[in-house]
Amino acid sequence: MRRVLLLLSFFVFLQLSSSAQCLRNGNEFVQPDGSKCPNSPQSAVLFMRITPDARSGAMGDVGIALSPDANAMHFNPSKLAFAKEDFAISATYTPWLRALGLQDVYLAYLSGYKKLDELQAIGLSLRYFSLGSIAFTDSNGEPLGTGRPNEFELAGAYSRKLSDNFSAAIGAKFIYSNLAAGQRVNGTGEIIEAGLAGAADFSFTYENELDNDNILRAGVAVSNIGSKITYTNSTTRDFLPANIGLGMAYEMNLDQYNKFTITGDINKALVPTPCIENCQDSNGNGVSDYREQSPIRAMFSSFSDDELGAKGEFRELMYSVGVEYWYDNQFAVRAGYYSEHETKGNRKFLTVGFGVKYNIFGLNFSYLVPTTNQRNPLDNTLRFSLLFNFGQAEK
Repeated sequence: MRRVLLLLSFFVFLQLSSSAQCLRNGNEFVQPDGSKCPNSPQSAVLFMRITPDARSGAMGDVGIALSPDANAMHFNPSKLAFAKEDFAISATYTPWLRALGLQDVYLAYLSGYKKLDELQAIGLSLRYFSLGSIAFTDSNGEPLGTGRPNEFELAGAYSRKLSDNFSAAIGAKFIYSNLAAGQRVNGTGEIIEAGLAGAADFSFTYENELDNDNILRAGVAVSNIGSKITYTNSTTRDFLPANIGLGMAYEMNLDQYNKFTITGDINKALVPTPCIENCQDSNGNGVSDYREQSPIRAMFSSFSDDELGAKGEFRELMYSVGVEYWYDNQFAVRAGYYSEHETKGNRKFLTVGFGVKYNIFGLNFSYLVPTTNQRNPLDNTLRFSLLFNFGQAEK
């Protein structure tokens, strides 16, 4: 039963929000008890949006405009053109739902890049999400065997400087999601298959080293724009977790030994907002029109499809802020905060962490502390990343 609850809690795209019980009250939708109606954008394969890097995980999940490292593959590959090392690799292990006592659910992330010359860089990454061992049962509770649901994403990117201060990148992804392959859907007998999809990323970075040796950096990243995904032969498919993010960072070199960075990100999902009041079914197939949009159309309409208008659209913005202090480029302490509106997910948490660096080797840790009653899969969980900057050894 615990595994079933895990699946239901993680794959929110399969859950219906409380919209069926929501009523309009002025310029707001409320539930029968008077609380605001939750109505967040819904998509599949949400493991693609999990922050895999312990450095960013200690800074409120920021990363779009942070100084480039191998984990830029997740946030903003265009930063790789500004990387100082020629070659770097990072590996991260993130325990998942440890607060519930689960020991075999985790996210593993391996990423790296290679500078081709002063203007170009390429990057690769592999993300693997394991949901552990799950016992499947039918509608009567009879056992159907066990399985090990898992998902992975393979990504590649090419980054190039377009000027001394500006770079761009394009990336491609292959997504595989095996949740219950070989099992049958209750009531229909339809066999569940592994889901396959492809996606593309686009990103841009501006970096300027100021006269006082401080660095101003800004970035824009559009990620996971691609085909829909399904686990059956149904013509109704689910959206990938498309996203647009804006980030800024300011690095202050206080003196020879002390460096301080402050940074922030704003993200928005580029998928439709579920309808509450005016759901339309033009095809008469029992599926709302917003779910049958093409990914590209959904991407543009996501800026104006909330039934509360601009008020609802601004609520879909996710905010992250973080700070980082380095001493002698060897020891770092970090902190951050992440905030999401109560009707759009209600994730709010503080993060802290530290890092050490010696020669080509780096090690980062992060810890998450929730600030609301909303359960987070990373509640009170320690995660870590290893980094190897091989270019420094050659220098």
